[in-house]
Amino acid sequence: MQHLERLRGWLNEFAHVPWLHAISTLRERFREDRLGLTASSLTFTTTIALVPFITVALAVFTAFPMFAKFQDVLQRWLIESLVPDNIARQVLGYLNQFAGKASKLGVVGLAVLLGTALALVFTIDRTLNNIWRVRSVRPFAQRVLIYWACITLGPLLLGVSLSMTSYAISVSRGVVGVLPGGVSLLFDLVQFLLVAGGMAAMFRYVPNTHVRWGHAWIGGVIVAVGIEVAKKGLALYVSSVPTYSMVYGAFATLPILLVWIYVVWVIVLLGAALTAYLPSLLAGGTLRRLPHGWRFQLSLEVVQHLERVRGSDAKGLTLEQLCRVMHVDPLRLEPLLRTLTAFDWIAQLREALQPGDEARYVLLIDPDTTALEPLISAWLVERMAQTEKIWQIGRWPSVMLREVL
Repeated sequence: MQHLERLRGWLNEFAHVPWLHAISTLRERFREDRLGLTASSLTFTTTIALVPFITVALAVFTAFPMFAKFQDVLQRWLIESLVPDNIARQVLGYLNQFAGKASKLGVVGLAVLLGTALALVFTIDRTLNNIWRVRSVRPFAQRVLIYWACITLGPLLLGVSLSMTSYAISVSRGVVGVLPGGVSLLFDLVQFLLVAGGMAAMFRYVPNTHVRWGHAWIGGVIVAVGIEVAKKGLALYVSSVPTYSMVYGAFATLPILLVWIYVVWVIVLLGAALTAYLPSLLAGGTLRRLPHGWRFQLSLEVVQHLERVRGSDAKGLTLEQLCRVMHVDPLRLEPLLRTLTAFDWIAQLREALQPGDEARYVLLIDPDTTALEPLISAWLVERMAQTEKIWQIGRWPSVMLREVL
């Protein structure tokens, strides 16, 4: 029953997304955040890291012989679900050939390959955190542990998942001649959900901030739909306009693959930007126009709202509640909350959280005895030698927080 309510809520949010406004926002974000240039960088890093990823996957399946029979099926599924059919077979052959040679390298060569694979995931981590305007990333050791587990266990978990539908896979790959009714559609749906779920998990867990599962799934579904549409479009173009084959000949697979990887990264980055801005898009016209000095003003409002609920049972407010009551974008409010946390004015209360609950922000200070000086220095006029006279004339060091609340 609870899952049905969550699904109903997700569908309701999806239906209320202002898509025309979303397209305008994505166009603006694509230009201002230079997502096209970022996609180019990720394309280069992905091209270099493809062989290491295949090498690690081969090593994982070698270490677990019970899944060895699903290795070919998994590789073929990954390529054919993410790459247009026109070049899928050539790409799979090249990757297997390169990975087979890479497995014969020494310790130093393998270390370089694995370092390249980690470089890709670190680039993805930095890119998504920038899209969400997150400035404090996870500790390096924690990121290495998490992403290394994903690199090594990901192929194994996919093998387990696909083994549960092995009959459908074998049928769809020609092992059995006739498809039972509905099995082909079911397999296509599973394939779509795997891609959408993988994107949703990336949007949910990679940014070092709270991302609602419903928003992550909306972004994941949009990315999966975009990849399917782009795959069909590129396949149609390659088959109808054989320019690459005429110019490059047998070498045509490489430029097509590079174009395809770039297109996929553009779709993924746009999906990430959509997910990051969904709270403000769903808020619609209730968002307020922010004046000059808005960081200082909003910081004061955060303290004011948290003081009002200090005596209530909740003791504090979540980020979503603060955004709703203040009518602001969470991407603008989160940096202010991190600053107030660094001042030790507020803190996140994570005790007694139920699964899916968001941590609450609580007020730690007494406004009657807390000086306003840190907030003025952070968001209005930094206290330094050049501005000391202004501070003295304005008597700002002696102003208490209560006086401006």
